[in-house]
Amino acid sequence: MNLRSLLRSGLCLVMLSGCGQALAEATHYPLTVKSCNREVTFTKAPQHALSHDINMTQMMLALGLKPRMAGYSGVSGWKAVTSDMQSLLDGLPELAAKYPSVETLLDANVDFLFAGWDYGMRVGGDLTPQTLQPLGINVYELSESCAFVMKRPPASLEDTYNDLRNLGRIFDVQDRANALVAHMQAQVADIRKTLPAQRPRVFLYDSGEDRAMTSGRLGMPQALIDAAGGRNILEEVDASWTRVNWESVVEHNPQVIVIVDYSEITAEQKIQFLLANKALQSVEAIKHQRFIVIPYVQATPGIDNVLAVATLAKGFHSE
Repeated sequence: MNLRSLLRSGLCLVMLSGCGQALAEATHYPLTVKSCNREVTFTKAPQHALSHDINMTQMMLALGLKPRMAGYSGVSGWKAVTSDMQSLLDGLPELAAKYPSVETLLDANVDFLFAGWDYGMRVGGDLTPQTLQPLGINVYELSESCAFVMKRPPASLEDTYNDLRNLGRIFDVQDRANALVAHMQAQVADIRKTLPAQRPRVFLYDSGEDRAMTSGRLGMPQALIDAAGGRNILEEVDASWTRVNWESVVEHNPQVIVIVDYSEITAEQKIQFLLANKALQSVEAIKHQRFIVIPYVQATPGIDNVLAVATLAKGFHSE
C-alpha cells in the first residue's frame, strides 16, 4: 500500500483512532525520548518541523504532520518523485534540494529536524544535534542510522516502528502512529506466513563500479531481506551502507541481486553493468539474470518497507 492509498483509504487502522484499539494517552510535556545515544526533551509539540530525505518525509506525511512542517529537504537533488508523492508534497516547500545548511533552518524558523546519520547529517559536520540544540532546534535521529555513532544490533523493521511511535509521542499523534505500526506489522506477518524454508543468497547493489555500494547487517536492507525470507550475503559485515570489493561478491555467490533504483543511473543501466562485469560471470544471479528492483524509498527506513518486503518475497521465491 503506497502513501496515497494509506492516507485516503477507509482503513480505520490509519484514519481513525478506534477500531478495537485502546486509545493512547495524550502526550504530557515536557516529554523526553531516546534518540540514538541521547535523550531529547520537548517542552511542546514542534510547529515548524523539517524532514530530510524522501523516506523520513513520507513518515511525517503518513502521520498527518504536514500542517506542522516548515518543509523538507534532500529529495529532488537525487531522486525522482512520483506524481502521487508530488501531489502530497504540494504546498510544502523543499528548503534544500540536497543538504540544508544551519542558515536554511534558521531562515525557515525550523524547531525540529528529523534526519539521520548519512541521511543529511555527518559526524563532525555543521548540521548535528550538538550544533542545533543551542539554536533551539531539537533533532530526532533515524534509528537505523544510529550505527554510525554507536554500537547497536542488526537493523530490523522494529527500527522503523520505533521511529513512528516516537514521532507519534513527540507530535501527540500516538493513535495514528500506533495504528500505522499495527497495520504494517499485520501486512508483514501475512507475507511471512507464505514463505518457504529455503532462503536464497541475496546481494543488494546500490551503486558503484570499481567497488560496490551495498549494505551490511546494520542497514535496513538486512531487515528487508530477512523479512522476505532471504539471506544477505553480507550479513556478517558489521556496517550499515558500505562498499565492498567485487571479489567478496563472487566469493559469496548470490542467487539473487536486488537493485536500488534512484539517481541518474537507471536500474536497467545498473543491471547491464553487472551483466557485463567480467568479474561476476561465475555468479549464479548473473548466470540466471535474477534481479529484483526496488526504489530507494523502499530500501531505506520508512512506511514503504512493507512494499519492499512484498516485492522481495515474491522475487526470492518465484520459480
